[in-house]
Amino acid sequence: MVTATMKAMTSEQLTKKLLKNEELFILDVRNTSEYDNWRIEGGKIDIINIPYFDLLDGVDPALDKIPNGKDILVVCAKEGSSKFVAEQLVEAGRTNIYYLEGGMKAWSEYLEPVKVGDLKNGGELYQFVRIGKGCLSYMVISGKDAAVIDAVRMTDVFEQFAKEHGVQIKHTLDTHLHADHISGGRRLAEKMNAKYWLPPKDATEVTFPYEPLEDGDVITVGNTEIRMKALYSPGHTVGSTSFLVDDQYLLTGDILFVASIGRPDLAGKAEDWVSDLRKTLYQTYKNLSEDLIVLPAHFGQVTELGEGGKVSARLGDLYRSNPGLNIQDDQEFRVMVTEHLPPQPNAYQEIRQTNMGKMTPNEEEQREMELGPNRCAVHDK
Repeated sequence: MVTATMKAMTSEQLTKKLLKNEELFILDVRNTSEYDNWRIEGGKIDIINIPYFDLLDGVDPALDKIPNGKDILVVCAKEGSSKFVAEQLVEAGRTNIYYLEGGMKAWSEYLEPVKVGDLKNGGELYQFVRIGKGCLSYMVISGKDAAVIDAVRMTDVFEQFAKEHGVQIKHTLDTHLHADHISGGRRLAEKMNAKYWLPPKDATEVTFPYEPLEDGDVITVGNTEIRMKALYSPGHTVGSTSFLVDDQYLLTGDILFVASIGRPDLAGKAEDWVSDLRKTLYQTYKNLSEDLIVLPAHFGQVTELGEGGKVSARLGDLYRSNPGLNIQDDQEFRVMVTEHLPPQPNAYQEIRQTNMGKMTPNEEEQREMELGPNRCAVHDK
């Protein structure tokens, strides 16, 4: 049978290929507008777009554009169209043909856990890379306890990881009220009987109880007392809060990224928040140790992934390399972060409403709301 020589490739397998810098050719059969908005990129991946409807009468238009001797991955939104096209390619005599299992929706939801490092006096810090969306979550483990920061809505990943490591999630924390993805922090806290922490200045409209996360608060995780200190750092939102973890790591939320800085406009208050953003970046962070390792809540390009897929950078290095940290003129900075910004994230207003508890979309609606890149940075595409 034709299907016997056509194989599924999971999002996990695709991630491994990307991180290992392996060659892969992708035929994306989604509509051109969807492809232009968001696609798989990075490493040694070559990709072309030929819409599915252009291939209904056969794959001849694609054959001369698809190389021989490489793994070929056909991609669509959910899986069905890519399977159809992959079958046609096999019938045309092509080999090493795969389709992306679950399509771009599955790619958007996959999380790759990466160990960031060991903590002083015991304990570990892990980063969860949502490679198809550009989101980053974290788990601090110490003794038998754990805390999760900026959890995404696929909370089963954190539950399973905690179970495998023999720890209980005692705290979940959001650095701010997210606008690009639906937070899993509150849901995870409810399932784990943990405390859910949120900056109160971002929580003025929420409809649920939470633990107020104030500047200077210290949250202790485990018997070895891994201290997580809250650092008020507004600018992306009015309540944005960073975390100093174990005096080694600075979790910056959406304020500072490896290659850019956070945008201040997703709540419609860009002009009001520009001064806060500049103060956080040019004063608050500037007064911290240059040796702190910055761990952001997002990345914009796959090129920001380092060893093993980890996204991180030394704070002092960012003050030399990050364009958003090297603008001395106040007006020039204001123009950069309020004008010529990239498009706003898909359904960001509905996502904010959901994270406030004012909307309760079902799982499929949540997937649709989150499709596309995160676009939380000033320099994102």
